[in-house]
Amino acid sequence: MKVKICGLSDAASLDASVEAGADYVGFVFFPKSPRNVSVEQARDLAARVPPGVCRTGLFVDPDDGHIGRVLDSVALDMIQLHGSESRERSRAIGKTFGLPVMKSLGISAKSDVERADDWEGFADQLLVDAPRARHSDRPGGQGIVIDWSLLANREWRLPWMLAGGLTRENIADAVRLSGATQLDVSSGVESAPGMKDCDRIRGFLRLAGALSDQTSGS
Repeated sequence: MKVKICGLSDAASLDASVEAGADYVGFVFFPKSPRNVSVEQARDLAARVPPGVCRTGLFVDPDDGHIGRVLDSVALDMIQLHGSESRERSRAIGKTFGLPVMKSLGISAKSDVERADDWEGFADQLLVDAPRARHSDRPGGQGIVIDWSLLANREWRLPWMLAGGLTRENIADAVRLSGATQLDVSSGVESAPGMKDCDRIRGFLRLAGALSDQTSGS
């Protein structure tokens, strides 16, 4: 079970994530998010990440100038697109910056799941998340849970990661119903919006590791 801790903004929670076994760490470059980090913050945090842990930058409908300014200073391994980016735009970003792209897709119906395979050749991974909340100007990170049964027995052609309201209390059901082998968590390991809790991070990763052991042993 691979886990991404997203929305990190301080050294303590970053270190806790890495030490507890996170496979991905995420930095948010979207000013409307309570998890937004400056280029300088992200530069210093990314420098603390050891080899083997994927440093992911989350952008929302960015232009090339925004991405370029971040990458001039911040060592990222993957670009995560969390807005309304088209398939062509997503592919162009990957080619322009020479990094793999993870595209977030809001899933609320079977038809959304069926359209996911249309992204083959345009993104390197998918992030399956809840749709943007009504009247919200922020995609993701709001603790909204998707219907995991929509993903049951799905044969995906692209690697994918499950997001959307995951917590220590619900990930066992989420994994059982969806079949996910990668998990993304942000608000579920916070004490308040944008405030990561090191104990919750460790607990989430410990439980995800136990679920992985159970799956491999079955």
